Amino acid sequence: MTDWSQLTHAYGTAEDVPGLLRAAGPDPENPAWNELWSRLCHQGTVYPASYASLPALAEKARESTATDRTMALLLAASIVASTDRPYGIPDPKNSYAAEISELIELAEEALRHPSLADSPDRYVELLEALLAFEGVEVWGEELHGLSGEEFEVPCPACEAENFVVFGEYGYFSTTDSFYMNDAAGRRRELQPAAVSSLEGLAKRLHARALTDGQHKVADALTYLFGSAHCAECDALFRVDHAIVSRWSN
Repeated sequence: MTDWSQLTHAYGTAEDVPGLLRAAGPDPENPAWNELWSRLCHQGTVYPASYASLPALAEKARESTATDRTMALLLAASIVASTDRPYGIPDPKNSYAAEISELIELAEEALRHPSLADSPDRYVELLEALLAFEGVEVWGEELHGLSGEEFEVPCPACEAENFVVFGEYGYFSTTDSFYMNDAAGRRRELQPAAVSSLEGLAKRLHARALTDGQHKVADALTYLFGSAHCAECDALFRVDHAIVSRWSN
């Protein structure tokens, strides 16, 4: 049994965690989830109690239907993906390998559920969670930009901040943060990757999205792994490379 009184989270002793876990239901708007998130993964920082909660989150996900386990999976994934952990705490991928293996299976099942057909944003969230459980760096934390239809990246040549936009407002790069306005600044058309050129993770994610019927996500992935011109200096750069570079620094 876990002695929660001996563990800490963002606000002190973790004695309140078991009660919050019991209170957290399938509704993402359940206040208990917000309380758990702020305690166990506060602005991306995790604590001893965060890792101790992984078995309980895996159990909660296991006992829920594929459509009701989303919040348990997302919180667990954020904890696992965090690199802002207490000094001396071992990597959870080693100390909680069994739980993470189960979380991978539960995320896979949720991703295949037909209820996600009309929920591309939730699909991307769960896909990012799966990558986090698998230990995929960068994309286990950054894939959600697909849902926002925007990535903000520095130009590798001149370091100007570029918004790479794909979706409702068009498909372009710009340095104007008010790009949604008609009078926005200069735009450069994006160059999506050809499907035949995708390799490695990009190929895997694109093929999976198509198999899962997520055609909007599959299309967005070609822009994520495609190229953009800097709207400031015209340099051509790979969008995913710029994201990885920023994350690494």
